[in-house]
Amino acid sequence: MHDGNESRDNQGVTVRKRRKGIYILPNLFTLAALFGGFYSVVMAMNGRFDMAAVGVFCAMVLDSLDGRVARMTNTQSAFGEQMDSLSDMVSFGAAPALIAYEWALQGLGKWGWTAAFVYCACAALRLARFNVNTGVVDKRYFQGLPSPAAAALVAGFIWLMTELGVRPGEASWLSWSQIMWIMFAFTLYAGLTMVTNVPFYSFKDVQMKKSVPFAAIVLIALVIAVINIHPPIVLFGIFVLYGMSGYGVYAWRKAKGQHSSVISISTDEPDERGLHK
Repeated sequence: MHDGNESRDNQGVTVRKRRKGIYILPNLFTLAALFGGFYSVVMAMNGRFDMAAVGVFCAMVLDSLDGRVARMTNTQSAFGEQMDSLSDMVSFGAAPALIAYEWALQGLGKWGWTAAFVYCACAALRLARFNVNTGVVDKRYFQGLPSPAAAALVAGFIWLMTELGVRPGEASWLSWSQIMWIMFAFTLYAGLTMVTNVPFYSFKDVQMKKSVPFAAIVLIALVIAVINIHPPIVLFGIFVLYGMSGYGVYAWRKAKGQHSSVISISTDEPDERGLHK
């Protein structure tokens, strides 16, 4: 039995049709995430780089909610998918690149704006690839670093340095020249890692509706408490570890002789010939 939103293609694979129309609730979260990215750019233009970084992190939280809200309320739509991608491009593509350029990269001249553009271009390529490969990628992993995590690396470094008293053009425990090149390295690393085939755990197999052990709730409470100790340090540390974790997973799968690609090899998925190359 199939509902009105499902059909079968000529290979017998069940394909869920995307609804047409605009639903208010999930798109409110998407618009709020878009506002977070826009707010970040405005704050960076006014020299409030701490608030610019916070705007990116707020956009991350809102972006993680819109899809879940749509699934929980059964309001997924083609319009919502496209809106989400465009919002992500602003909040996690253009905004981090512009913030990084305004904060430090402009001091590197052509090297600086080149790094910012590479990050922005890679974010666009990563989002386009994600949209195209949605049906064939193993849902337990992302193909390349997800754009919100890449934005967290760039914005998180700026937030951390700002909280430690580092100001653009001023020497501190590191010279400003060194900080500019560190920013350059973070921006390129985040951008290029988005377009690799390295697998990053997606946490999509975590079932929110299932009961969990009491210890899991205690662990969540401890994580929240640790983040509150000093959010810039803790959040930046978490995303640095996540930003490197994909290469660890890649090496582990290679060592085990498993497919390093996250393109699904399940027979329940659409035709995927040639995608593992």
